[in-house]
Amino acid sequence: MPEREKLIEIKDLQITFGSGRKKFVAVDHVNFDIYKGETFSLVGESGSGKTTIGRAITRINPVSAGEILFKGQRISGRISKELDREVIKKCQMIFQDPMASLNERAKVDYIVSEGLINFRLYKDEEDRKRKVEEALREVGLLPEFASRFPHEFSGGQRQRIGIARALIMEPEFVVADEPISALDVSIRAQVLNLLNRLKASRGLTYLFIAHDLSVVRFISDRIAVIHKGRIVELAEAEELFLHPLHPYTKALLSAVPIPDPELEKKKKLVVYDPTMHDYSTDQPIWEEILPGHFIYGNKKELEGYRREINA
Repeated sequence: MPEREKLIEIKDLQITFGSGRKKFVAVDHVNFDIYKGETFSLVGESGSGKTTIGRAITRINPVSAGEILFKGQRISGRISKELDREVIKKCQMIFQDPMASLNERAKVDYIVSEGLINFRLYKDEEDRKRKVEEALREVGLLPEFASRFPHEFSGGQRQRIGIARALIMEPEFVVADEPISALDVSIRAQVLNLLNRLKASRGLTYLFIAHDLSVVRFISDRIAVIHKGRIVELAEAEELFLHPLHPYTKALLSAVPIPDPELEKKKKLVVYDPTMHDYSTDQPIWEEILPGHFIYGNKKELEGYRREINA
């Protein structure tokens, strides 16, 4: 298998908020790579640090320790103005709440082209308008929507406007921060299909952030499960669903609804209890237990996981 190109590398990343007694570690020594052209999903419950990581990659959140690399260049901490511009153009973010992330007082035309205007990425007014039209068409909206305001649209349409705003910058990497959680169930599949189609047509790479494992199964190449700022398991999507090892992953999977009412009735919910890990003497490590399948655990736990694999 040829060596895949790493687009994003996260090395020993730590992100803290506050200081002294009020210091809160939101992300604790996280390591992973995102390969060019893949959809890498980060899954965990609210407050687990997944959005914080996404915002750190797009330079919204500062990093306390460790580093983030984009195409082999460090983009965390202080960087040159040229590199900062490059990161803003090449790494875009689609936000969770399509209402809160769009400027209510601005027309769609301005919202979508704000990045172009800030970076002078157009020849003249005609070129700017053409780019806005193209971006709207690409996300399935009519060009005449450009003259309207966000409140005139449904949630799904607003999210499409947010996607058009990210796409117009011609990014290589997109952080999709729970882009469908605020949407109606009937619209979710449309937006996911749109993201998949854009990935294929533009050769995009995604970091897809979600709290619901059932959503990411069908769009992810690899999935990392995060709990309280630490990644506890990482594997290819199907591998993770078929052979979950970490108790927290199993708990998340047990919460995924089954479409069959009879099976759903018989299903057992797994409740995760963090106190089951005794890390007082036997310290946990991040270990590749199978090719491409990583897990966080101490020596005793790893032995247990290996027995489970071989059973």
